[in-house]
Order: sequence, then structure tokens, then C-alpha cells
Amino acid sequence: SSTHISISSQEILNRIESIILEIVTSLSKAEAPVLALPNRSSWANISFDSAIGLQMSSRQSVTTIRADCPSSVTKFAQILKILSVIYRLVQSNSYATKRDIYYNNTKLFGSQKAVDSIVDDISCMLKVPRRSLHVLATSKGLISGDLCYMEEDGTRIDCHSSSTAVSVSSNISGIKNIVSSAKFVMIIEKDATFQRLLDDDFCTKISPCIIITGKGVPDVNSRLMVKRLWDELHIPIFALVDADPHGIIHLLEYLSCQTYFAMSFEAHSLTVPSVMWLGLLPSDLQRLRVPKDALIPLTKRDESKLCSLLERPYLTSQPEWQKEMKLMQQSKVKAEIQSLTAIAPDFLTQIYLPNKLRYGGWI
Repeated sequence: SSTHISISSQEILNRIESIILEIVTSLSKAEAPVLALPNRSSWANISFDSAIGLQMSSRQSVTTIRADCPSSVTKFAQILKILSVIYRLVQSNSYATKRDIYYNNTKLFGSQKAVDSIVDDISCMLKVPRRSLHVLATSKGLISGDLCYMEEDGTRIDCHSSSTAVSVSSNISGIKNIVSSAKFVMIIEKDATFQRLLDDDFCTKISPCIIITGKGVPDVNSRLMVKRLWDELHIPIFALVDADPHGIIHLLEYLSCQTYFAMSFEAHSLTVPSVMWLGLLPSDLQRLRVPKDALIPLTKRDESKLCSLLERPYLTSQPEWQKEMKLMQQSKVKAEIQSLTAIAPDFLTQIYLPNKLRYGGWI
């Protein structure tokens, strides 16, 4: 089956809904609901396809998980719980790690291993790769800068080192004793840009600050961390993203209400009241005369994304952001932060960011 190749979010939601519908149907007939899981451990289920490699075959032996059987009732509940988490993640275009899911309900799951195994079961059951379920193996987020805190287990974390970043904690609510004299937090979309700032010792040069990246995906932990820093430190939060629709979506993920139900987190726990868009602004491309070769034409998909973004409720109250997005629509080009190296190799860290921060070049 080539179903593994690309599956739309809507299709994943439909597959989950049909499983829930079967359960509801059984209940309405006063029958005990049953879930059928493909046997991942059985070689009989694995076939070789030269185009795709080893994969689960369509003639599978299955295990049934019954809701009325004492030995499988807990697993039944665990599967339903994780299905509901995945449903919300896919629906709100958010990502979470297996660890986040475990912390979501430690009593129900009992162990991290149980969660890992069920996520794999669900991936087989829905015939969807784990990544498409918006579940990440580990926390992708990295953080560095003027910040120390203590993990729930008492481990002291120091983010000052300029050579290596610290992985964002998987249990943000358990963090205590936050100490920082940072003047601002900067969210960085791409890992490459983050590493560049790290190498240039950015967090000590301009003014003490904290930089954080979800490496292209604003995962739940990175967002919770930014929110926690905002709550504790009340310092400005800037974002440095590519001048393209994806960059704008990245920005909005930290603000939008859509992510409210990212997990079973309370509504207010994920969003920050305001994020300043520091760059890369579409107007920067013209102002700085970024070489034409470094610009990329917008695709049809980019254009339709921009149109739907402009209709988002949050953006209607942000005329400056709208102006930038309309400029992108008119110029029909996008650019990555790396495009600034076309002006000069260290332009980003030596000129662009210092000037932006000094003269208020954000919106």
C-alpha cells in the first residue's frame, strides 16, 4: 500500500473519527466496543515493496483490545486518550513529543514506555507515519542565553554556555527558581540561524538575552517555555523568521487561539499576549536591497496560504503585519534569513540585528 507516502491532515482526522464512530455505534447497540490493532511484532505483517522498502502488509494479523475485558480495559482507555491528543494536535497544526503526552496524564499511562508503544500502535492502526500524527520523538527545542532554572527533580540548568545550547525541558510546569537578567527573548524559526547566533556569542554581545528555537516546528514545549519566560520576566518577545508564509505561520503559532487545545493544556497556557515581528520583514528585502538571486518566487500554494492568513482574526487587528504580507503578495517573492549573507557573511549578527534592536525595527 502506498498510503504511507502523503496523507492530508483532513484524512488523518477522518480516520480517527471513523474509529470513534465505530465505538459509538457499538455502545448504541449495547455491545462492548473493540479496537483492532495490527500486530507490529509479527513478521507475517511485514512485506517488502521495492519502491518503499519493508512495510506492514495489508493482510494483517490483529490483536483486539476490548473495553469490557479487565486485562485490556486500561489499554483501551490509553489508546482513546492518545487518539484524542493526536486529533487536537493535527487539527491545530501543533506538535508534541511522546514525553509531553506522558506528562499529560501520568496516572493513566503509568510509564513512558506505554505511551511510546501506543503511539506506534496508532500509527499502524491509522496507516500513518508517526511524524504525520504530529508526535515528535524528543523535544526539538533548544534554548540559550542569560537564564538559569531548576528542573522539577532538582537538576540545576544553566543556559549561559555559548558553545552548546540546552534542550528545552519536557516538563515546563515543573520548572522553578528562574533567574535571568535578560532584556528580551528572541524566538528563532530555523536551527541554522540559531546556531549562527550561538557561534557569534550573540546573547552577550548586544545585551543579555535569551534565544530559543523549535527548529522549524513550534513544538508545545518551546511555546510553553516562551510563555513561562513571559509570565516570569515580563520582557519583550521578538521573533526572527523567514520572510515567507511559513515564517508568518510560525509567528502566529505563538499567539493564536488555534493552539489552545494543543493538548489538554488549559486555554491560556500556550499563548503570549504579544510577539514582535523583528524580521525578516518583506520590506527589509527592498530596504536592504537583498540581491535578486537570493530571493525565491512565491508558489501558487504560498499565495493561497497568504490569502487565508490575511483572513485570520488576529491579523485583522494588526495593520502593520497586514502591510508586510500585502507587500509579499505584490512583490511575489519570499526569502530565508540566510539570504542576508548575500549582502555580507556576518550581516545578520553584526549589522542587521544590532540595528533592528537599537532603532526599534520591529512591528
